[in-house]
Amino acid sequence: MSSTTKTARIDKAGTKLTIPIAALALVIAVAVQFIGQAKIDVGIGAIIIFPMVWGLIVGLLVSIQKFKPLGLDLQRVAAALVGVAVLLLVARLAFNIGPSLPSLIKAGPALLLQEVGHLLGTIVLALPLAVLLRMGKATVGATFSLDREPSFAMVSEKYGPDSDQYRGVLAMYVFGTLFGAVFITLLTSLVANWKIFDPLALAMGAGVGSGSMMAASAASIVAAYPADQEAILGMAAVSNLITTVLGVYVGIYIALPLADRFYKALTRKQTARETAAVTAGATAQRSAADIDREAAQAEENRLFRERVAESSAAIKLPLWLSLSVLTILGIGTASVAAKGFSLSIVAGYGIMLGLVLVSIALAKLTRKISAIVYITTIGAYISSPWFFGAEALTGFIKTVDFLSIATVMLTLAGLSLGKDIPLLKNIGWKIIPVGLVAITASFLLSTVIAEFALGLWH
Repeated sequence: MSSTTKTARIDKAGTKLTIPIAALALVIAVAVQFIGQAKIDVGIGAIIIFPMVWGLIVGLLVSIQKFKPLGLDLQRVAAALVGVAVLLLVARLAFNIGPSLPSLIKAGPALLLQEVGHLLGTIVLALPLAVLLRMGKATVGATFSLDREPSFAMVSEKYGPDSDQYRGVLAMYVFGTLFGAVFITLLTSLVANWKIFDPLALAMGAGVGSGSMMAASAASIVAAYPADQEAILGMAAVSNLITTVLGVYVGIYIALPLADRFYKALTRKQTARETAAVTAGATAQRSAADIDREAAQAEENRLFRERVAESSAAIKLPLWLSLSVLTILGIGTASVAAKGFSLSIVAGYGIMLGLVLVSIALAKLTRKISAIVYITTIGAYISSPWFFGAEALTGFIKTVDFLSIATVMLTLAGLSLGKDIPLLKNIGWKIIPVGLVAITASFLLSTVIAEFALGLWH
């Protein structure tokens, strides 16, 4: 069977499986939306758990339960829907950018300076911890960034797909996928309720380069500062876009080389001892055990990559099907959030769908600019004071609660995560403290820098 035929078969199977996974996601998303948010006082502050976090947790539990296992193809369909749901979430947030342009302009260089926090946060704090835990060369791949999709290409090109550095990227990616949104919700909720940071600085810190983590973080900030919702969402969306767009260039030319040099500096004494031992003839030549160990490590790396490829093998769904399903899920969840169905919600989704479709078409024509950039740019313009129909468009869009879209997206994400659990077990426990520190450092350092930068330019 040719690869084309195999892909077509998988896509056809995925199409058939879309309805059952969509129905399951609808039940979960609507149920958790009815449950609403929970506020937990932890002494040093309050943590708010949102419906989208409940959706992620319930989706994950359904995904990993053994009573009636959720098939691998069903999980892949859920993952495919998440990719399109991100576009709808960005479209909704784009309509917060236009009205917030005065605040964005006022922020000035603060928006760019806070990116230093995302760059240095993981390297300054998470990398030394990984060295302390003896993660080896995987430390470089795991801590030069929060490791979303572009990081694979950067590290693979520099070190190769068989390298420990590449394995570090895989480890952080799996950890962030499984726990990133939940943890950053709790972290941001706690920090925001301290009331010591400007909400716009917190919003800048939320733009860590992951759509799900940004949405989860922004929700916590809005809960603490409801009067500033529009400005917070707009600032978070722009910050996330800057992190995403600049991330590849910063990663290649600054973050990855910096992490490599820092790692070598921290492990210099250890390396020197090993070199001295070799020079003194303690290991004049590699023993059979050394060769066997290296071969075993190479084989382990190969099997690990195969498991990653198997668990993340993509199912491509027709765009019309994905958007249709997500619109139904979204309207249902948004209606619960609004405490009633209205045609304004339908109109709001119609506007977002139009924006997404136009942006995808433009991305295909240009091929060098992603759909997310077009969605953000066009959405910001048509919701800005300079567009004649901005007031009418934003009136419809505001009836769609952005958290309801995040609930749908994270519920589907939860349903897709069961396939990644074996990978986390394979990675080991060390990535958990390193991952938690990486996310915390990226958010907090970026927020602190933004706070000072805003003070300078206000």
